[in-house]
Amino acid sequence: MSSNVCEYDGFQDLADIIQYYAKGAENATEGIEEGAKQFVNDLLKLPKPISKIRKAGYTHLINSFAYRNNKKEIEVGWGKYYGPMVEHGTVNMDANPHVYPLWDRNREKYYKTMLTKLGIKTW
Repeated sequence: MSSNVCEYDGFQDLADIIQYYAKGAENATEGIEEGAKQFVNDLLKLPKPISKIRKAGYTHLINSFAYRNNKKEIEVGWGKYYGPMVEHGTVNMDANPHVYPLWDRNREKYYKTMLTKLGIKTW
């Protein structure tokens, strides 16, 4: 009978490992959100080209960067409808990317932030 118990010790180890990763998955959104916060903070620090618009209530495109957690995913983007047009360009305007170059330069920093929040060791 005791030999059967030894055979199933591996299953307990497997169950412990699955439980460990399941707990991490529950907190995955928190980790991603922490990375998104840092990304948006860096976006808000980008230099702002001088705008010719001076009317009351105007917000510069750079100041409109934000993130949103809609319970399914975390989105980072512009608070202005024309942000993607500036980023990708249009038939009448060349692209002036902000989001992708910043992400590409600092992706390792954001990954490290997310993993740290999840309690996963980084090297």
